[in-house]
Amino acid sequence: MNIEFIEALKDLEKERGIDADVLLEAIETALISAYKKHYGSSQNVRVEINKNTGDIHVLYRKTVVEEVEDDRTEISLAEAQTYDPDFEIGDMFESEVTPRSFGRIAAQTAKHVVIQRIREAERNLVYDQYATRKDDIVTATVLRIEGRNVFIDLDKTEALLAPSEQIPRENYYQGERLKVYILEVRRTTKGSQIMVSRTHPGLLKCLLEQEVPEISDGTVEIKSVVREPGWRSKIAVYSKNENVDPVGACVGAKGMRIQSVVNELAGEKIEVIRWDEDPAVYVSNALSPAKCVSVEIDEKEKFTRVVVPDYQLSLAIGKEGQNARLAARLTGWKIDIKSESQMEEWLANGGGQEAAAEDAPDAEAPEQAPEQILEHAEQAPAPADSMPPEEEDMPEESGEEQE
Repeated sequence: MNIEFIEALKDLEKERGIDADVLLEAIETALISAYKKHYGSSQNVRVEINKNTGDIHVLYRKTVVEEVEDDRTEISLAEAQTYDPDFEIGDMFESEVTPRSFGRIAAQTAKHVVIQRIREAERNLVYDQYATRKDDIVTATVLRIEGRNVFIDLDKTEALLAPSEQIPRENYYQGERLKVYILEVRRTTKGSQIMVSRTHPGLLKCLLEQEVPEISDGTVEIKSVVREPGWRSKIAVYSKNENVDPVGACVGAKGMRIQSVVNELAGEKIEVIRWDEDPAVYVSNALSPAKCVSVEIDEKEKFTRVVVPDYQLSLAIGKEGQNARLAARLTGWKIDIKSESQMEEWLANGGGQEAAAEDAPDAEAPEQAPEQILEHAEQAPAPADSMPPEEEDMPEESGEEQE
């Protein structure tokens, strides 16, 4: 070990961010074990490496005592004072015992320690770097594809995009750059394991934060986000400034802001609706693009009965109940949707508050996925890998919906 070795450690410190002093301490500890292994010493020894020259010194250590009981770890005061008269009881006496052939052993040991510490330090650096970025998005490159698993290159490490976190019908190819949401960062014996997602609602939220300055500066607040990845999403926004339209800010001029997000999410339809503290207004907004005639709410049961025009019943429910399902998840309210003619017939047959509480079908409770039960709606289950067709009667352009 020489001055070139010390320079190499300093280069590692600059390139890999590994403290050279930490490496030297680890090498010194390993050399103690190597010395005892090769020379069978049971003495208390210490290894010292000169940080400037790289010279190695092995020193045995003994405690200065009045009367020696174990000569391997103790030395008498009288004997110690023959070397230095300033020694006192309890001091530590050291003497060099560096073997002549220790250089080769030291070099091999140092090599193994440095390699091991580099690996450990890199694992720790990766974990520290991405653990702080959990619930954030990063732009990464597809590294390789193994079966249905997609491995993403994140600079110094790789992440896993599992099948359950992939957007349906979205195809990936090696070298493709895409944005992913950091779902989880785990520390394992083999290093850091990073799980990423393309389906998490947080991805949509972060993309909007990047595209909409009003969200970044806090003027517009995202209240809730729900997704059926690859198909349709709803997001509720609120503006703290009365002069700022939260929906318009998110959509942007000619829909440019929201279109950038749509393109990133493989054409997923995104509806931006205005959040309101009045549940009736909020539920009505959430069922956009359908227009509600009336909304009755039951605060105790968190249940709403919504009446829509006859010609907009299918629009309010959506294909396979998708619009109503997303609206229920977005607002956290159970929703029963009826057309005007259905409501008149229901009232004529004695419908009322008690009947509503007993017979009201549930759209979907938040954070749960019970099957949508909507009266008079055609429920034809779609294949798992197919996307529901667009509603024929849905307007192509809406102030609160951009495709």
